[in-house]
Amino acid sequence: MTLWFRLIWLLLTARIRGKVQLFDISVLRLRVLPNDLDFNGHINNGRYFTLADLGRLDFLIRAGVARVAIANRAVPLIGDAAGKFRKNLKLFQRYDLQSRLLGWDDKWTFMEHRFVRDDRVVGVVIIRGQLRNADGPLSPSTWLAGLGLAQDTALPLLPDWALAWSRSCDALGEALREEERYEADQSKQ
Repeated sequence: MTLWFRLIWLLLTARIRGKVQLFDISVLRLRVLPNDLDFNGHINNGRYFTLADLGRLDFLIRAGVARVAIANRAVPLIGDAAGKFRKNLKLFQRYDLQSRLLGWDDKWTFMEHRFVRDDRVVGVVIIRGQLRNADGPLSPSTWLAGLGLAQDTALPLLPDWALAWSRSCDALGEALREEERYEADQSKQ
């Protein structure tokens, strides 16, 4: 239930926190709440991904991308996500959720969400996703134009680790499709 309260708070305070540029970092200052915890007394691994959703929404609203998505009747969809957990966040501890756009390629947009306490990254969630409407994914040139940026805006170089992760996601997707084709062939026999 508190995620709904956090979402409402985020929507009501986005203007107060001000706009962010496309490669700025948006920051949400949060506190660990009782329903964020698992039986070990720290934030549940799955909760990091849910909180990253809030950070992503905050970034999309404040950077103007949400406005472009609405104008194009598109929604943000996540294709893949991964997390790295380094230190525990315990009940009532304060932390910052820092969300930023890493870059994009011809298919995916990459974002990073860092959970920071006392100037130390305690967890990271990375996603690759798309803005998608009934016609399919919006190309980067479409949403860049919607933001008033030139279509030839320099494509940021993604970090090597993000490219390797993306390739592994593609390989997993292909392995699953191959498995489905095999199972379909077996059921025909």
